[in-house]
Amino acid sequence: MAVLTDTFELANGTAIPQVGFGTWQIPGGQTAYDAVANALKTGYRHIDTAKAYANESSVGKAIRDSGIDRSDIFVTTKLPAETKSYKGALADFQTTMKNLDIDYVDLYLIHAPWPWNEIGKDCDAANLDVWRAMEEIYATGKAKAIGVSNFNVHDLQNILSHAEVAPMVDQIQYYVGYTEPKIVKFATDHNLLVEAYSPLATGDMLNNPAVKEMAAKYHVSAAQLALRFCLENGVLPLPKATSQDHIEANAQLDFSITAADMSKLNGMADTAANHFHNATQG
Repeated sequence: MAVLTDTFELANGTAIPQVGFGTWQIPGGQTAYDAVANALKTGYRHIDTAKAYANESSVGKAIRDSGIDRSDIFVTTKLPAETKSYKGALADFQTTMKNLDIDYVDLYLIHAPWPWNEIGKDCDAANLDVWRAMEEIYATGKAKAIGVSNFNVHDLQNILSHAEVAPMVDQIQYYVGYTEPKIVKFATDHNLLVEAYSPLATGDMLNNPAVKEMAAKYHVSAAQLALRFCLENGVLPLPKATSQDHIEANAQLDFSITAADMSKLNGMADTAANHFHNATQG
């Protein structure tokens, strides 16, 4: 499936497969191992994990056991949001590399601009310390690209105004009706690729009547429409799945949405209004 191997290009020239396989909320152990192994067998070549997910070891083992050349798999992982020091960031990266047991990662992200139990806290100075560590990690070649997650415009400006190496990615909450236009425009204007985590709002938007109606028009599922919507907007979706049926279905995105229908989708109100929202990303 070409959609799984077609790529976007990051600011440093790194090619990144345009659909990733997300592993948030997939428990470490056999469940995560099987999900990643099956995703790789299906044709996914971009795997997204994080130290906070507590499944890096299982993800790494599935990658090593896949028989696929390491250079053909794009691996993303993340520095915990709670780590807000230079030394802490370097130490956590070492732990992550031991967990994954692979020679390098393709993309390393700061998971959030603040600890998850202190959403919205001013961590501007601390984030600069952390970014210094990210740049050092990048310089070693152990991370082929670096970026951030959950950063709003202010958080991005803070890093960009001091960085020697600019972030290349901002991974944010993004789905039909919740597309963070201010962040996306700023990121795009500054050559950051936007990645969409929870592009199906963890399933909460799949029963939206307007989305289902449009999906039927294209003879696809609501999930497939929502993922194609991301791609049509130049955003990289990271769908998560554990069942083989969903893993395969989420990769069947070789169709196009008309400009008129994209306009309708981009104009929709929140398709999962009761879903958790990152309050600092307004």
